[in-house]
Amino acid sequence: MTVLSIIRDCLDALLHPSARQNALMRARHRAFIAPRLLGSLAAFAAFPVYLAMRGAPSALEVAAFAWLIAPILLSWFLSRTGRYEGAHVLSSLALAGLVMAVAVRTGGIESFAAIWLILVPLEAALSASRRVAAFASGLALACVALLILLGQFDLLPLDRAGAAEHGMFMAFGVASATLYAAGLAFSAESLTRTGVSLLSIEEERYRLLAHNMSDAISRHRRNGTVQFISSAAETMLGVPVVRLLGHGLFDRVHVADRPAYLTALADAARGVVRSVEFRLRREGCGERVPVDFIWVEMRCRPLEPDGRNDPAVEPEVVAVMRDVTDRKNQQQALEQARGAAEAADAAKTRFLATMSHELRTPLNAIIGFSEMLVQEQSLMLDAPRRKEYAQLINDSGQHLLSVVNGILDMSKMESGNFEIAPEPFAPRAALIHCCNLLALKARENGIDLVSDAPQDLPVMTGDPRAFKQIVLNLVSNAVKFTERGGQVTVAAAVSGSQLVLRVSDTGVGIGSDDLKRIGAPFFQAGKTYQRRHEGTGLGLSIVKSLVALHDGEFAVQSRLGEGTTVVVKLPLVCAPPQAARSDGKIATLSPPQRHEFQDQPALVKKSA
Repeated sequence: MTVLSIIRDCLDALLHPSARQNALMRARHRAFIAPRLLGSLAAFAAFPVYLAMRGAPSALEVAAFAWLIAPILLSWFLSRTGRYEGAHVLSSLALAGLVMAVAVRTGGIESFAAIWLILVPLEAALSASRRVAAFASGLALACVALLILLGQFDLLPLDRAGAAEHGMFMAFGVASATLYAAGLAFSAESLTRTGVSLLSIEEERYRLLAHNMSDAISRHRRNGTVQFISSAAETMLGVPVVRLLGHGLFDRVHVADRPAYLTALADAARGVVRSVEFRLRREGCGERVPVDFIWVEMRCRPLEPDGRNDPAVEPEVVAVMRDVTDRKNQQQALEQARGAAEAADAAKTRFLATMSHELRTPLNAIIGFSEMLVQEQSLMLDAPRRKEYAQLINDSGQHLLSVVNGILDMSKMESGNFEIAPEPFAPRAALIHCCNLLALKARENGIDLVSDAPQDLPVMTGDPRAFKQIVLNLVSNAVKFTERGGQVTVAAAVSGSQLVLRVSDTGVGIGSDDLKRIGAPFFQAGKTYQRRHEGTGLGLSIVKSLVALHDGEFAVQSRLGEGTTVVVKLPLVCAPPQAARSDGKIATLSPPQRHEFQDQPALVKKSA
């Protein structure tokens, strides 16, 4: 431990608690106390030597030594109270008082001590206070004026010193004042260096924070011009900071978000703290990486200018930008999940509503007519009536079976367990057979069913049962939703390597809002239709899934009141299931699944 460090520790122990938290204030207090304590201690040490060489001191000499001891009291005052400006005021008074006492006894304004009055405001300059400096300057001028007045009115005592002594005293006064001024200069330089060092450290601290923060800090004009932006923006946007200055950042804002961006900056310039979210264009890391946009949250607030009352000074804004792309993606994912949950809940509601009708109606018929057959003796039922009831029970059971089969088929398709067995077959014969099955129902409803299948339709490879199911569901739907007197047309043609099946009707049509959801399980369009139709809402959903299993295409075109056209495109050669599946398993159609595709007229009539 060096002597300087010991002295520094002793001085720090004398500092007032209010000065210990601020480094600059601590340096000022230390610069005030240290020279005064050292000067007083040196005066104490030299006083006995002076007495031994001089003898009995005069009143003036006693006053001078008393002033050399006074700084100890000033140091004690600052140490106890922490009033830095007050201590400088007392120091100015003490110095001016000593100079006046010596000058009055040694010639007034012409005294060697008068030059020390210059040091009064110089010493006060170390207080860094205009009030203290002004007080010290006024005090020094007042002392000068008083000395001049005392000299003019011959109120000064006679100076008995000779010319030689006067010259020696003058030399002593100038030399001592110069040394004292040099000490003040070194103290001022030390304080200035300390202030600059602290300012540099503070700037380096803020610069370090700005460079290491993941958020970008920027400074803007009211019109969005960037005057400064931290290096975090380079990492965020993938471009050098220089390219973001001026209007570079504004040019990267998404066109749709630019009004909100400029509005936020303008509001902040008026004194309102604003937050805004917008998209910024980010450069890719290479030529193959496309340019994309990131979501940025910017919080901006006004920056107080130096000339607050000057209307010519344009207000500025400081902003902090943060990449919130991940949060936006999470919000979108939550919205999609919420929409999917709402859609699932709506599908469950539709399913329950549909099943409550589709299952309850045939079951009530089966139970009711079977009870009549049980009580045929009491009801006196004849053979034709029993046959009619039995037929109704059979029809209801077939309808119930078709509903259950449709639900099972849709469940298998959604779970990926529904498989097809491609084989060569004649599509024209299958199409004509399906139309013949539905011809009776069309005639009963007063609908003209027209089939257009060229004789030269080639043999195609696919699942014939799935093909018939597609045709039966589409034609059955067309017949169901066509009013009496309308027409349903079933046409087939070859286009390239695809078989194009087109089923069109002149029915009620489908609205644009419902058309987007056609093919969803258990969805039934028709809130604005003329009449309600029974069915589970699985017909088109099954068709869509069967077409997808064949790697085909499915499209629906419709307008309310004008009819509907469904176009199905199937490849003439469907890839074998084992080639299409990714797990390597060979897909086969089990006997129970084959039974589900048996051509039953009752199923055809009720399929929806």
